[in-house]
Amino acid sequence: MTIPRKIIVTSALPYANGPIHIGHLVEYIQTDIWVRFQKLCGNQCLYFCADDTHGTPVMISARAAGIKPEELIERVHKEHKTVFDSFFVEFDNYYTTHSDENRQFSELFFKRLNEAGSIVKRTVEQAWCENCKMFLPDRYIRGTCPRCKAEDQYGDSCEVCGATYQTTDLLNPRCAACGSTPSRRKSEHYFFKLADFEKQLKKLIADEYTQKTVANKLDEWFKAGLKDWDISRDGPYFGFKIPGEENKFFYVWLDAPIGYMASAKNYCDTHGLDFERLWNSDEYELYHFIGKDIMYFHALFWPAMLIGAGFKTADKLFIHGFLTVNGEKMSKSRGTFIRADTWRKHLDPETLRYYYAGKLTGGIEDIDLSVDDFINRTNSNLVGKFANLASRSGPMLTKKLDSKIGRLDEGGKKLLNKLTAAKTQIVDDYENLNFASVVRTITALADEANRYVEQNQPWVTIKDDTETTRTTLTAVLNTVRVLTIYLKPILPKYAEKVEKFLNVGELKFEDVETVLENHTIGKFERLFNRIDKKQVNAMIEESKESKAPQVRTQTEPFAPECTIDDFAKIDMRIAKITKAEPVEGADKLLRLQLDLGGIEKNVFAGIAQAYKPDELVGKIVVCAANLKPRKMKFGLSEGMILAAGAGGKDIFILTADAGARPGQRVS
Repeated sequence: MTIPRKIIVTSALPYANGPIHIGHLVEYIQTDIWVRFQKLCGNQCLYFCADDTHGTPVMISARAAGIKPEELIERVHKEHKTVFDSFFVEFDNYYTTHSDENRQFSELFFKRLNEAGSIVKRTVEQAWCENCKMFLPDRYIRGTCPRCKAEDQYGDSCEVCGATYQTTDLLNPRCAACGSTPSRRKSEHYFFKLADFEKQLKKLIADEYTQKTVANKLDEWFKAGLKDWDISRDGPYFGFKIPGEENKFFYVWLDAPIGYMASAKNYCDTHGLDFERLWNSDEYELYHFIGKDIMYFHALFWPAMLIGAGFKTADKLFIHGFLTVNGEKMSKSRGTFIRADTWRKHLDPETLRYYYAGKLTGGIEDIDLSVDDFINRTNSNLVGKFANLASRSGPMLTKKLDSKIGRLDEGGKKLLNKLTAAKTQIVDDYENLNFASVVRTITALADEANRYVEQNQPWVTIKDDTETTRTTLTAVLNTVRVLTIYLKPILPKYAEKVEKFLNVGELKFEDVETVLENHTIGKFERLFNRIDKKQVNAMIEESKESKAPQVRTQTEPFAPECTIDDFAKIDMRIAKITKAEPVEGADKLLRLQLDLGGIEKNVFAGIAQAYKPDELVGKIVVCAANLKPRKMKFGLSEGMILAAGAGGKDIFILTADAGARPGQRVS
């Protein structure tokens, strides 16, 4: 008897400053498929992730929205979790890096590394934007890569050649926020001595910590020399303050990977488990799934930090490539930069899971989503082969044979043996992330089953030989069951429908060899719908940048001039939202009841796509209180609350401190 494995799995943390798009989903779908496979094999496999919440971009976005960073990251966390749930990415714990657990671990890492002499302080020059009045973090400075001379690269790494560097090394730098040329200022910072761990890191990589192609790339970095890593940032900064410092914070890249541990610790605390045993013992295997853009951090900085702080390193990094669409980089202007919530609005999320599975091989090569190929594979395989097997047999058995399957004959046993014989290869391919091979094998088996149906023609034999037909359909439904087990890590919702239809429990890989005979099935439910290219075109059209709400720029004509006296006529007051509800027949509007210090006003606000009614009740907002009431077809609007943003979901209401008094004038 095989002893079940105990496995911990993580995916890279999505940044809490924007929505999830289909490029991000490559990693989470890949990881989820592998985790589901392990669980279906009877292994204990825990999947941890979290929102990456710290850094200057989050701080600036919150400031622009007139809200606190904590409020922004809470809202984004809900949006991210909703997307992952809709694509059936099933975390055991989806947490946040802005947590007590993460703060405690970050301080512990810093303390241990500092005491071991692995952290030093020194004065450095940094990019300073006089216009923005702040030091520019890595992602808020753009310029030319000092190594390969690629233009428009970030301040810490080049997306073209993979080089990493300091922001001051960037050629022709500019502030990403305002476009001005930054100056240089000196500041004292903490540095992690990465080179001290070169020997341990080389041994780790020699022991197959990464794929071979990644190891070759890492060897280039070793030859170039490992550089000390700046792990602190000056305020203003949204993150954890460094103990003993007044205005210095841990760099987001220090506490972000620690978020894996924080998510696991939070899970252990809520489930009565020992974190030290789960994370830091040999009892559990540990794997990180990441994209190739962050392999420098995960293959060098992160394991060095773990080694220096006395924690176990991962057994392996599984690194994947990027996503291209129709052979090109995702583009907003072409409509191929597709948000996950836009995809699920137009198409079944499982079709994307299936398509990605058919492309992923376990290597770091980029994968391409060809629109025509996607439509063809979905209609040909998902609908025409897998779903078709069930739809051709289930309804016939239900309507004409009392929903009862019989026993297999020799022909049925021979067919089923072909399917069960493929189990070892499919298991090996799943284990090694070669999902494309899994899909090819399952598709070939489905072809065998469909040929069996064509040869036995149950639609003909049902007319005068019901028992022969029952025997044929018994074989067909057994192949449906086996193929569903093989597909279940990729298509969990599809599998759930088949399990219900076949009237069986939750199928696992150990059930492949089981035969379903003398059994009553349930009612057939449609499994997949064919995709019309019009659906895909509509999704692409909606994703085009030109279709998104546009912010007025100085190249467009302004509205007629107004004087300061005109502006002074607006009476801005603090208001408390006492009631919020949707407006029937208006998808963008919410009806708000405002309390302005004893005076009630009814206001219609176009924020329904950004806020749910129950999120708004109790919020303290700013209201244009003396706006002339406007008669709308939904009722009378007696004011306007202040909000800003590009439109749709990207709208942020201006809120005031909870202590502000309703009715108070805002100057």
